[in-house]
Amino acid sequence: MLDRFKNFWQSVMLAPFVNLFIKLGISPDAVTLVGTLGVSAGALVFFPQGMLLTGVLVITAFIFSDLIDGAMARATGRTSKFGAFFDSTLDRIGDGAIFGGLVLYFAGPGDSYLYVCLTLYCLVMGAVTSYARAKAESLGMQAEVGIAERADRIVAILITTGLGALFDLPVLMYGAIWVLAVANTVTVIQRIMMVRRQAMTDPTPGQ
Repeated sequence: MLDRFKNFWQSVMLAPFVNLFIKLGISPDAVTLVGTLGVSAGALVFFPQGMLLTGVLVITAFIFSDLIDGAMARATGRTSKFGAFFDSTLDRIGDGAIFGGLVLYFAGPGDSYLYVCLTLYCLVMGAVTSYARAKAESLGMQAEVGIAERADRIVAILITTGLGALFDLPVLMYGAIWVLAVANTVTVIQRIMMVRRQAMTDPTPGQ
């Protein structure tokens, strides 16, 4: 979802921040790092205490760094392979912190063994989803397919968690976790099958 609207956000809503950070001499990698630290702190400090709405607001405030750093890199001509690697790696850390914070919430004030397991499953399968694509691309194949892209997963869990806490409707978050568990599973299967089809037509040995 963020991917679909990132041009609007970057050109209209976030442009003043991009220009300000560039004038201050802040590097895109620094924005990436601070954003990840903020997202991780919001999830791992507030979620385990049951402060779901506060956690979502803090995470949301920092998560837009994922759009700002890329726009800064392009505007300053500082795009690089390391920057792309650094951004992608820290994205995985932020994602893990969000779902890890929810796991701790359900292990504590949320008090639900079922959702501890289900949220942990979402965390693991989300990582597998990203890994499957990265591994396929490292082998010269494509796996950009699936119903649960990273941005959609994060937006879905943050919106439902925040609204659920605001209106005292935890069922919104519960429903999103079930949907994400299924969607992640389907996406992993889709990517495996896509790579399998490509591999069967490619005689080159794998690594």
